[in-house]
Amino acid sequence: MKTLLPFIKLFRHQWLMMAIGLLLSITSLMAGIGLLSLSGWFLSASAVAGLTLLATQTFNYLTPSGGVRFLSIARTASRYGERLATHEATFKLLTQLRVWAWKKVIPLSARNMQGLRQGELLNRLVADIDTLDHLYLRLITPLFAALLMLLCLYFFVAWIDADLALLICGSLLLICLILPWCFYFLGRAPGIKLLQSKRLLRIQILEFVQGLAEISLFGVEQRFREKLAQSEAALLDSQRAMANITALSQAALILCHGFVMLVVLYVAASGVGEHQPPGAMLAMVTFMVLACIEMLMPIAGAFQHLSSCVDAGKRVNDLVQQTPDIIFNDQHTSIINKGALDLKDIIFSYQKIEYNTGQSEVKSVDQAVLKGITLTINAGEKVALLGQTGCGKSSLLALITREWEANSGQILIDGVDVKRYSQHALSSGLSIVSQRIYLFTGTLRDNLTLAQAEAIKFDNYKQQIAAQTNNDKQLIAVLEKVGLSALTQGESPLDAWIGEGGRQLSGGEQRRIGVARVLLRNAPLLLLDEPTEGLDKRTEREILSLLFEFAKDKTLLMISHRLTAIEKMDRIYLMEDGLLRISGKHNQLLASDQYYASLHQQLS
Repeated sequence: MKTLLPFIKLFRHQWLMMAIGLLLSITSLMAGIGLLSLSGWFLSASAVAGLTLLATQTFNYLTPSGGVRFLSIARTASRYGERLATHEATFKLLTQLRVWAWKKVIPLSARNMQGLRQGELLNRLVADIDTLDHLYLRLITPLFAALLMLLCLYFFVAWIDADLALLICGSLLLICLILPWCFYFLGRAPGIKLLQSKRLLRIQILEFVQGLAEISLFGVEQRFREKLAQSEAALLDSQRAMANITALSQAALILCHGFVMLVVLYVAASGVGEHQPPGAMLAMVTFMVLACIEMLMPIAGAFQHLSSCVDAGKRVNDLVQQTPDIIFNDQHTSIINKGALDLKDIIFSYQKIEYNTGQSEVKSVDQAVLKGITLTINAGEKVALLGQTGCGKSSLLALITREWEANSGQILIDGVDVKRYSQHALSSGLSIVSQRIYLFTGTLRDNLTLAQAEAIKFDNYKQQIAAQTNNDKQLIAVLEKVGLSALTQGESPLDAWIGEGGRQLSGGEQRRIGVARVLLRNAPLLLLDEPTEGLDKRTEREILSLLFEFAKDKTLLMISHRLTAIEKMDRIYLMEDGLLRISGKHNQLLASDQYYASLHQQLS
């Protein structure tokens, strides 16, 4: 249960709405129980009163019938209000929970996320947090409402008969405490299995949809569909097992409640005749116990959700309770002006998990990637880093941007250790064109303004409109500069919807948007990671020409395994197995290095 404490602490932010929901829930139960009890008493008292003429003339029919109408209206209104209040509190809690989780996740580095698949991360931040809504809606509210209702019930029945009140409330309390916990332990394994089956199916569907093009290309679609079918069958089996336990718990609850009814009838039968009218009070107490099934039924199902809540909470805690591997110095005021880069004896390795044949974790080992990189790039220089896939080029770029932290060595930008820069200063001083351009579901404007500085606050609406118009003109000019004039045609071109991941754009257009983002940032240090990967020769030359024209007064570091526009570089480094093997200008390497000459001949 300690797993759920961090989430329960968040409830204090919505205590008022939660208290209102709990109060309305108790009111609804009281109205429901009172309605059935009063109806039972009214029917019994009316029947008894009809036996004699005097009782018929003196019996008050109006007050009980008015009470029945009042309780009916109160039950309907309180039930509606309870649904509004509890669901409003739940939605606000989930919103705050998601914000809290994202604030915990954002500072985490790639090392913290190592070994965590994208689908798994998405499942924890979406599905597992959604599962936690049961904590308030189906666990805390029904339990507290039932306990408070039992307390009220005891005092009311004790006013009629103290022994009968102790018997009724004691029996119902035992049912509330014992039966749900029995079914919690019985449904724990199926509940966890159900949650894991959902998680696995979501991950596989996400990976199947994202990689559908590659899956179809390699002809393995049938294999993936079979895995999806197996996961779906496992989910259905888990749901069937959980449904059986739910049915069993409800049946056991009804059976125990019926047994309490029989005991109450047996004990109360001896008191017939002590109250006037004789059987009316017995009927009221009997119907009161019968109505208590309404408050017991949610508790039986509530504890089945406890296992899934605990498992979901544990998985979310495992993610958000990590200590960030990389801490930025937000107190430092240095900014990047020139972009001079200096790497001193950089050693870096990834942590690799080794498994035995049974797929159980046995140990983690360090897999060396960079083995002592020393590199100096003066302000305004253009440097290329060439090497085959897997030699450590992209890892070196990830260290400069502080996506990863080096095991040893020092990285300096403008003579200042990169660890001393604040996150804002580092991101403002760097512009990156990576192998994959990430486009978000939204408009063209949304995907371009991501690269711009923080929005300026204006004093009035006219200033805001004027600034928006000028900014739109700047965005359109940049799009035309990168060769995307076709996207600037028509009315409100920046409001054009580009689809999920930019699906409505070609690969070349997506690359050009990535270049447009760089032009909008205007940072002094430009990092290019395979900026033309997957493009044809013509588009590659156009994009590189744009980047070199933009970076003529900036520092540029480009990593690649291709030689397009390589002659424009001030220096070229060849990287092999985590080391810089040789460096020089294009003509020098052609004459002195056989590998570089053969590579140039092949690619030319």
